[in-house]
Formats: sequence, structure tokens, C-alpha cells
Amino acid sequence: MNIKVLIVEDDPMVAKFNRHYLEQVQGFEFAGWAASGDEALKMLAEQEIDLLLLDIYMPGTSGLQLLSTLREQGSKADIIVISAASDNASIRKALQNGAVDYLIKPFEFARFQAALSAYREDFRLMHKEHLSQEQLDKLLRHSAPEAEEDKSGAQSLPKGLTEGTLESIWDTIKQLQNPVFSTEDISSQAPISRISVRKYLAFLTEAGILEMELSYGAVGRPVYMYKVKPEGKDYISKYL
Repeated sequence: MNIKVLIVEDDPMVAKFNRHYLEQVQGFEFAGWAASGDEALKMLAEQEIDLLLLDIYMPGTSGLQLLSTLREQGSKADIIVISAASDNASIRKALQNGAVDYLIKPFEFARFQAALSAYREDFRLMHKEHLSQEQLDKLLRHSAPEAEEDKSGAQSLPKGLTEGTLESIWDTIKQLQNPVFSTEDISSQAPISRISVRKYLAFLTEAGILEMELSYGAVGRPVYMYKVKPEGKDYISKYL
């Protein structure tokens, strides 16, 4: 199954350039080009898109505004930002809103290919019913089971995870009425994509904050369910 990609870029030459790069990476399918945020929203409403290659500097609705809107609407499309915006505020906001990667223009094809290849692997793993520990470690982008500790005693997050997104997910968990919840329960309320939510829930489980169990629904398809461990509230303070 190819990953359907929408390029959101106001410059037609840059969009053409990105499409050329995209078509050189196996497993991806060009689904269209949107020259503005409004056009992207319209296309997303008309067809199923897995991934957006999103610019930030666009007339009208900016890429960051579009990203926020998508999360507010509960869109499950994932985002890789491709932008000349290199300021910390833009990067932080994009990552906090669930962008899975961020490429600063100009970039080398090798970096573009690495971003898509990593996403393709995550996409494949997230559509498996069961994960091995090795696969989970790949998904979390770290090989050691323990995070590093800084001089203050606080734990640093694994590469690819941010404190802002973790805090958003934890706040959502605390607000849930049911103590047992699924990935869908979180992604439907937090402005974060489902694939990102799964990464963070997997991390929280590995860190001993959540416990996970399989639940079989009416159709027999297993669903991972989570709940906070009694000691989880103490453990989370190490990361937030």
C-alpha cells in the first residue's frame, strides 16, 4: 500500500522539485498539489491523504495555521514540514502540533530521502497489529531502554519526542473520564496525529507510566488499551 502524499507549497517550481524528489522514494504516491492552506483543506476533505509535505511561508493561511487547524479538526494526516523557516518558535510550534519531521530549505536529497524512509517505516509499523520490542525501539528512535538523565535529575526524552507534545498528551489523559483508553481516544481530543500519539503512548508504557493490554472488540480485532499505573503520576514528573 503506497502512502498518499499531498504537497502544500505556494511556489510551483518548488512544488515540482519536491514532487520530483518524492517520486524517487519507493512506497509513496503523489496525490496532489495545493498552493495554499485553504486549497489544502479542500483537497483533504475530498480525498484520503496520509502525509503532507508542508511549507510554512504561504500567503493567506500559513503552514503553521493550517497545521493547527488540521489538529483542531481531528485530521489524522501526518505532517513533514519543508520550509525556509529556521526560527526556534516555528520549529517548536510545528513539532508541538505533531509534525513528524522538519526539513529546512535548502536541503539535500539524502535528508529528504531519510525523512521519508523513516516515516515509511513508522507508517508500516503503526499498521501492524502487534510489535516486537525491536520494532518498538525502532519506532521510538532509540536503542537504549533508559533515557539519559541531566544534572538536575530530570530525564531527557528519546530523540524524536518533545516535552510540549508529551505534556499535551498527558493533559489529555488526565481529562479522560474513563481510566482505560485507546490511541483513538487521545488522538480524537488532542491536536496531535494518531501516529504521533502511538509513539508517545509506547514511550509512556516503556517508561513504566502506563500499562498496556490487548482488548478484543465485537469483530475480534485486537485494540491496545492503556491506563495509568499507580506510580505513573510520580514517574511522569521526571519528564515534564
